[in-house]
Amino acid sequence: MDKKEALKIVQESGYKLENLPDEFKKDKDVVYAAMVDEGDNLDFADDSLKKDKKFILPLVKDFTGILCYADDSLKSDKEVVLAAVINDASNFRFADDSLRKDKEFVLEAVKNNGLVLDYAGDTYTLPMGKSTFVHTKDKQIVLAAVKENGGALEFADDSLKKDKEFVLEAVKRSGYAFRYADDKLKADKEFVLEAVKNNKAVLKYAHDNLKNDPDILAIVNKNK
Repeated sequence: MDKKEALKIVQESGYKLENLPDEFKKDKDVVYAAMVDEGDNLDFADDSLKKDKKFILPLVKDFTGILCYADDSLKSDKEVVLAAVINDASNFRFADDSLRKDKEFVLEAVKNNGLVLDYAGDTYTLPMGKSTFVHTKDKQIVLAAVKENGGALEFADDSLKKDKEFVLEAVKRSGYAFRYADDKLKADKEFVLEAVKNNKAVLKYAHDNLKNDPDILAIVNKNK
């Protein structure tokens, strides 16, 4: 079997890379062709390619969910992991714990893809068990996530969804965030009045009883 034949095989069915001779599992062109059919076929590549940052970095930018197949050394590489989570937030699940615990890295990640917050809620015990990292309770991280994608508030800790001051800051950045605020806030007329002053889009997600409230509509319709 030559390379041309190997390419034809994986172009027809990428998963057949698993059964090709080892030399083709080390061939970047053959592996890439198999991945075009299905990104998960990276799993069948030779370990030498899974460790090759120059090979893996462009792949995590183009294919979703493949960081899990990269070598562990690349799962702790900030450049690779950031590129991977920008493309697909779910890749954050496969990042090394050293990065998942790193607040500055998590902050950079959510600034580029707010939905990373969905995978940043793990609790980590510090040495001696004195503290934990729970990024979904961190106001700085959650606000940065919401600013990038209002829907990220869905993944914030419930304590923040109930926090009037925090939710108000969130809706300033994205009216869509109010969709995930605590139901009591959505039904709180005084709070909704304050929220629509900052972002009229909030009204769409307020309690139905408030959507036709004259005081709230007066603010929403002002300067239309």
